[in-house]
Amino acid sequence: MLGLGPRRQKMKIGIIGAGNIGSQIARLAVAQGHDVVISNSRGPETLPRQLFAELGDKLTGATAREAAEAGEIVLVAIPLKNHAQVPVEPLAGKVVIDANNYYPQRDGQIPELDDESTTTAELLQAHLPESRVVKAFNHIMAADLTAADLTADGQPAGADQRRALIVAGDDPEARKVVADLIDSFGFDPVDIGPLAEGWRIQRDTPGYVKRLNAPELRQQLAEAKRYRDM
Repeated sequence: MLGLGPRRQKMKIGIIGAGNIGSQIARLAVAQGHDVVISNSRGPETLPRQLFAELGDKLTGATAREAAEAGEIVLVAIPLKNHAQVPVEPLAGKVVIDANNYYPQRDGQIPELDDESTTTAELLQAHLPESRVVKAFNHIMAADLTAADLTADGQPAGADQRRALIVAGDDPEARKVVADLIDSFGFDPVDIGPLAEGWRIQRDTPGYVKRLNAPELRQQLAEAKRYRDM
């Protein structure tokens, strides 16, 4: 059974980015009874037909703006270099989950990330000043989110080896909303505080894309070093 945490009130979840992470979060959300509106950069007619055949009428294809408008919570899972294309006005006041990572070979050099004066989620927050951005789902590989892996990975709350995933955000209520969603998917949420702390689980840090329970993840977060200190 997908999602081994307590079931929450049903929501409509918007997803901007239908790649590996976006598609797998759609599966997780539908398994918990949520409706999903998903988009990609090329238009709804190019979205993967297999995903719609699998998830049925709980999944709707849309443009990015339509997904932003429809979602009570909206996941952004696109290449970081395209973050400025995320619609602004329809996301005002909403919880926006940032699952992005910075890969210079894909995204080009971004000076404020290179000099570590900001973080990936803070970039998105600056682009969406009226939204409540929460960092989550950036340190689990897409392969680990497949249905087969979740059958083994997702565990009931309280299990000793339940995999943990972070939440970071400047709005405590928004962090709680996303933490509850993570819990319902079968993972332990680890709240690491404000968006500025998101660097602790960025690419090349000790906890990045490792399967860790909550105490192990907290230890790896504590041991993380800035790029300049590596």
